[in-house]
Amino acid sequence: MTTRTTPTAESPLRIAYSPCPNDTFVFDAWAHGRVPGAPALDVTFADIDITNGIAERAAASAPAAGDADLDVLKVSYAVLPYVLDTYALLPCGGALGRGCGPLVLTREPGTDLTGKTVAVPSEKSTAYLLFRLWAADTLGGSGVGEIVVLPFDQIMPAVRDGKVDAGLVIHEARFTYRNYGLHRLADMGEHWEATTGLPIPLGAIIARRSLGAATLERLAEAARASVRMAWDDPEASRPYVLEHAQEMDPAVADQHIGLYVNEFTADLGEDGYAAVRGLLTRAAAEGLVPPLGPGALAFP
Repeated sequence: MTTRTTPTAESPLRIAYSPCPNDTFVFDAWAHGRVPGAPALDVTFADIDITNGIAERAAASAPAAGDADLDVLKVSYAVLPYVLDTYALLPCGGALGRGCGPLVLTREPGTDLTGKTVAVPSEKSTAYLLFRLWAADTLGGSGVGEIVVLPFDQIMPAVRDGKVDAGLVIHEARFTYRNYGLHRLADMGEHWEATTGLPIPLGAIIARRSLGAATLERLAEAARASVRMAWDDPEASRPYVLEHAQEMDPAVADQHIGLYVNEFTADLGEDGYAAVRGLLTRAAAEGLVPPLGPGALAFP
């Protein structure tokens, strides 16, 4: 986890999001003080599995050594049932969409996953929930074998090298898996959209409820403005995006942004909220997450 602080005369808002192109694109204008009236930001870069853990521990009043005291976090929708007493879901800034779901990859096409070892980026990720729902629908009671948690950038090499039978991949792996000689066994997003008709909920922006309703509204307005400014002038964000893209090919970074930054990033809207409720309701029915309480997703 790395930290970059934006100097300011006033106390900045502490925020954590990933160095992935969609997040840096969305937050560039806000992070660099170009959104009029928005609070200054003190930005921490952290992979989403780290921010998921920080949010869960904060909600349980059990912070670990090294946890930052953060006001706003980018997390997986999968952790919302565990943290919504402490955090509110912002209606913008996150990642939902169509045609952008996680993939299951194998070395050989058409591999039967029954009883096989599958690498996943996290068991508290939206990708994992979508995978488990897909497996329940397609593999029935037999299911997969061992689940192995690996950092997302290690999953494709592990599948290629035969260390696992299959891998659940996210982010830019949608565009690069063929470089590893791998085959797409299934698209979790295609399955979700075919069975629900809803967009795919992936990453959420949450903020501490203790900030108060007025501040939460202000944060949502700033996030929306930052998204729109990025769309209006994409080149302005390019240095920030490429600086943190971890040597990603610029063309892949552009594909990443085009896939994950869309109308749901500016506002969840009716379909976005329906997708989030649908995912978490189905996951709760499978015993994968606790059920949502009444009004848990209400903002602010």
